Amino acid sequence: MDIATGIGEPAVTAARRVKPNGKVLAIDISPQMLLIAKTRAKSLGLDGVMEFRESDGEKIDLPDSTAKFDAILSRWGLMFFPNLHAASVRIRQMLVNHGRLSAAVWSAQSKVPWLDLAFATVRKQINAPAPPPGTPGPFALADIETLKQSFSQAGFKDIKIDTIQITFEFDSPESYTRLHQQTAMRIHEMLANQIEEVKKQAWNSITEAAWQYADSHGRVNLDNEAICIVGRN
Repeated sequence: MDIATGIGEPAVTAARRVKPNGKVLAIDISPQMLLIAKTRAKSLGLDGVMEFRESDGEKIDLPDSTAKFDAILSRWGLMFFPNLHAASVRIRQMLVNHGRLSAAVWSAQSKVPWLDLAFATVRKQINAPAPPPGTPGPFALADIETLKQSFSQAGFKDIKIDTIQITFEFDSPESYTRLHQQTAMRIHEMLANQIEEVKKQAWNSITEAAWQYADSHGRVNLDNEAICIVGRN
């Protein structure tokens, strides 16, 4: 069974379930995320069935243009695609008959403090406006009906949607900030034109804001809502 994924972490999970002759292709635009996935795959003895590739999930370019996948997984990636319809159609065409696309996207920003806390803090720090509705970003597919419609228009069938709660735990507010420094490309883009002092202040502000979620031991727990959707080719 061949599985293509849009994010490194689900690829590792998928690799643990493939048939003996199966393979997993893990794709992510972030080299840091791929490094994390590679390290975990190796620790689990799965690196032999996995291939990792740095690529834009909206523009997947495979050496074999006829390659087909049994399943394609995308965790928190679809909402960043500027042309979601074209990407969804392309993904469906890469699936075998009755193959499935399973994706997770974030709910409304008020229900996702793990992201909203950092993004809102940086926007306030540099006095940047919130992106207009419809702009690709973490919360672009938070409306369930819009998400379902996008899958339907791309030709997917038997569409099912559900919401789940996810808790992110951090040893400290500083570790929360460090993770965003390592993985949040959008925040780095927001700060790209700022002087180093402003960048430093922005990251420090994120740490300070995270303290409101810390317990008596300094650990940070953030409860978030994600939307899961599955569609069949």
